Amino acid sequence: MGAAADNHEESSPLLPTAGIAAGDCEKLPTAPAPEAAKGCADGFPVVMGEPVASYAGGVPRESWDSGILSCLGRNDEFCSSDLEVCLIGSIAPCVLYGSNVERLAAGQGTFANSCLPYTGLYMLGNSLFGWNCLAPWFSHPTRTAIRRRYNLEGSFEAFTRQCGCCRGLVEDEERREHLEVACDLATHYVCHPCALCQEGRELRRRVPHPGFNNSVLVMMPPMEQTMGRGM
Repeated sequence: MGAAADNHEESSPLLPTAGIAAGDCEKLPTAPAPEAAKGCADGFPVVMGEPVASYAGGVPRESWDSGILSCLGRNDEFCSSDLEVCLIGSIAPCVLYGSNVERLAAGQGTFANSCLPYTGLYMLGNSLFGWNCLAPWFSHPTRTAIRRRYNLEGSFEAFTRQCGCCRGLVEDEERREHLEVACDLATHYVCHPCALCQEGRELRRRVPHPGFNNSVLVMMPPMEQTMGRGM
């Protein structure tokens, strides 16, 4: 009975295998890698495994589709949409911010959850301090999420590329990203309406409105049925 128990323990797949050479461990089968799972970055849903924000590995970063001061956008197929973005960003920035978050998060009822808090902070900042100083603190993570998702060039990296200084900070990915987040916050504080409009133009060229993705089910009326006469 003791020998049989020993043989059972040695053959159990849950126990570590004894008597395997070190070189044979590499030949053992390994569990397959899990499929891409959905995750969340900066509060916005992304899919893990996608090349969403791959700064490492030498992936070149893209430039923004339009400059931050290109208030009227570009003369292309989105020209009328750019004029709409400029108008909404000047009159109702809360609506533009909610629309940007809704596109970035692919709907999911995020418009009201973003527009209403922004409106409250906008009114509170103007009432207490005389200018919109609270809403940029709330809205700047959206700019960071857009930059990371589409691998866009940040303000700090663009500045160092033009002036040719601070190369050591750019090469350090972690430190550079902290500086880019600070630049995103500064951009929203200094040029808040322009930053919202630039983000709106970028998203409209990349992401369709979530409401346009809903499939329409067409109900066909039943065909007329006739009863045959009895013989």
